[in-house]
Amino acid sequence: MTQQKTGIFWFTNDLRLHDNPALMRASSTVGELLCVYVIDCPWHLSRQYSQANKSKSSDRFLHESLNDLDKRLKNIGQRLVIFQSETVSILSYLIEQVGASDVFRSNNAGWYENLAWSDLKNANLDINFYSIDTHSLFDLDALPFSISELPTSFTKFSHAIKEVESSKPILTLSRLPPPPLADHVDFKAYVNGPSSSPFKGGETEGLAHLSAYFASDKPMFYKEVRNAIDGWDNSCKLSPWLTNGCLSVREITSALHDYEKNIKANESTYWIFFELLWREYFQWYAHKNGSKLFSFMGIKRLSPLTSYYPERFQKWINGSTPYPIVNACMNELKATGYLSNRGRQIVASCLVNELSIDWRYGAAYFEQTLIDYDVASNWGNWQYLAGVGADARDKRHFNLEKQTQQFDADGRYIRLWSGDTDLQPLDSVDAADWPIN
Repeated sequence: MTQQKTGIFWFTNDLRLHDNPALMRASSTVGELLCVYVIDCPWHLSRQYSQANKSKSSDRFLHESLNDLDKRLKNIGQRLVIFQSETVSILSYLIEQVGASDVFRSNNAGWYENLAWSDLKNANLDINFYSIDTHSLFDLDALPFSISELPTSFTKFSHAIKEVESSKPILTLSRLPPPPLADHVDFKAYVNGPSSSPFKGGETEGLAHLSAYFASDKPMFYKEVRNAIDGWDNSCKLSPWLTNGCLSVREITSALHDYEKNIKANESTYWIFFELLWREYFQWYAHKNGSKLFSFMGIKRLSPLTSYYPERFQKWINGSTPYPIVNACMNELKATGYLSNRGRQIVASCLVNELSIDWRYGAAYFEQTLIDYDVASNWGNWQYLAGVGADARDKRHFNLEKQTQQFDADGRYIRLWSGDTDLQPLDSVDAADWPIN
């Protein structure tokens, strides 16, 4: 009698049962399956930018997502085990403890995540490893170019993939192989405190929000309101669930196409797809550029005229700069873990241009704070704004006074988030380190 194989599924950016080809591959390959999630702080945060801990909002959203995944797994006879540890060490330990022959994960755009995957493979040469596309709209082998030949701009990318069909979402898994008997691993439940965030993590909440959004008339007007600085109805609000894979981008695209087919297709519905294409470009941009995603000089090998000013950076974080619109945005971000796209551009431009701070500190703070942090979109967009990424311009500089008049002319948003209550001069000391009176 042939002994059944035991596998490990490493959940990362795919915390769902719907449209999960990697999990389906695991289901059809092994007879027993250990489902694992590892919480491991990226070293580039803890060592370089003093941003070792996730914000409460970000942490809460992740834990809600993990709790929901565990509940959904239990409904089909599985469970989720969670470790807060160094990734390669704990997965190597589990491979040995359960006698795993196969390890599965979703393909990941993160350089550090891929480095861990490579180290894990090198440490376990007799194990079969599978990394399958689930976080992108297109499969790698469907792209009309190799990753090394990825177009140098989004415009060229969108033209190149115009005729490529996105992969269709697969059905929700209704069964999985049972977990191996392993007394040494157990699910760690998380209890979260109060949160100001309007978002709740998990596949269940994500699917409900997706259904409600496309059951409304909001998609018809998306392009008209998407640049608003706040307001729940002014964007899709799908990004938090999309980021950690509670929602599949292919499921979102399928729902969008159904809406266009059965209800209405217009410039606004196209613009939703257009924004998803931007996200797609940054996913493959991260795959191509690897560690350059975190490089000060970016992919252009240009050296921005910025540095690190601790006092200015803290004022930016704490919403106490001389700029009320920036302060309001940063206060909302700190309180909720979320900020509109327009708000993100405003505060990023301020950090780079008005405060002359190294853009990577802003990107790292967003990584720590945002509930919808995505490694590719976050670092790719910061490079883009700082002028060292996929943009022909040197950098993008937003006029803060003009942005205020255009997006908060009556001052309502600034008042709501106390943007003008703690205005401080940019610096408290001069170049010789003397106090400025």
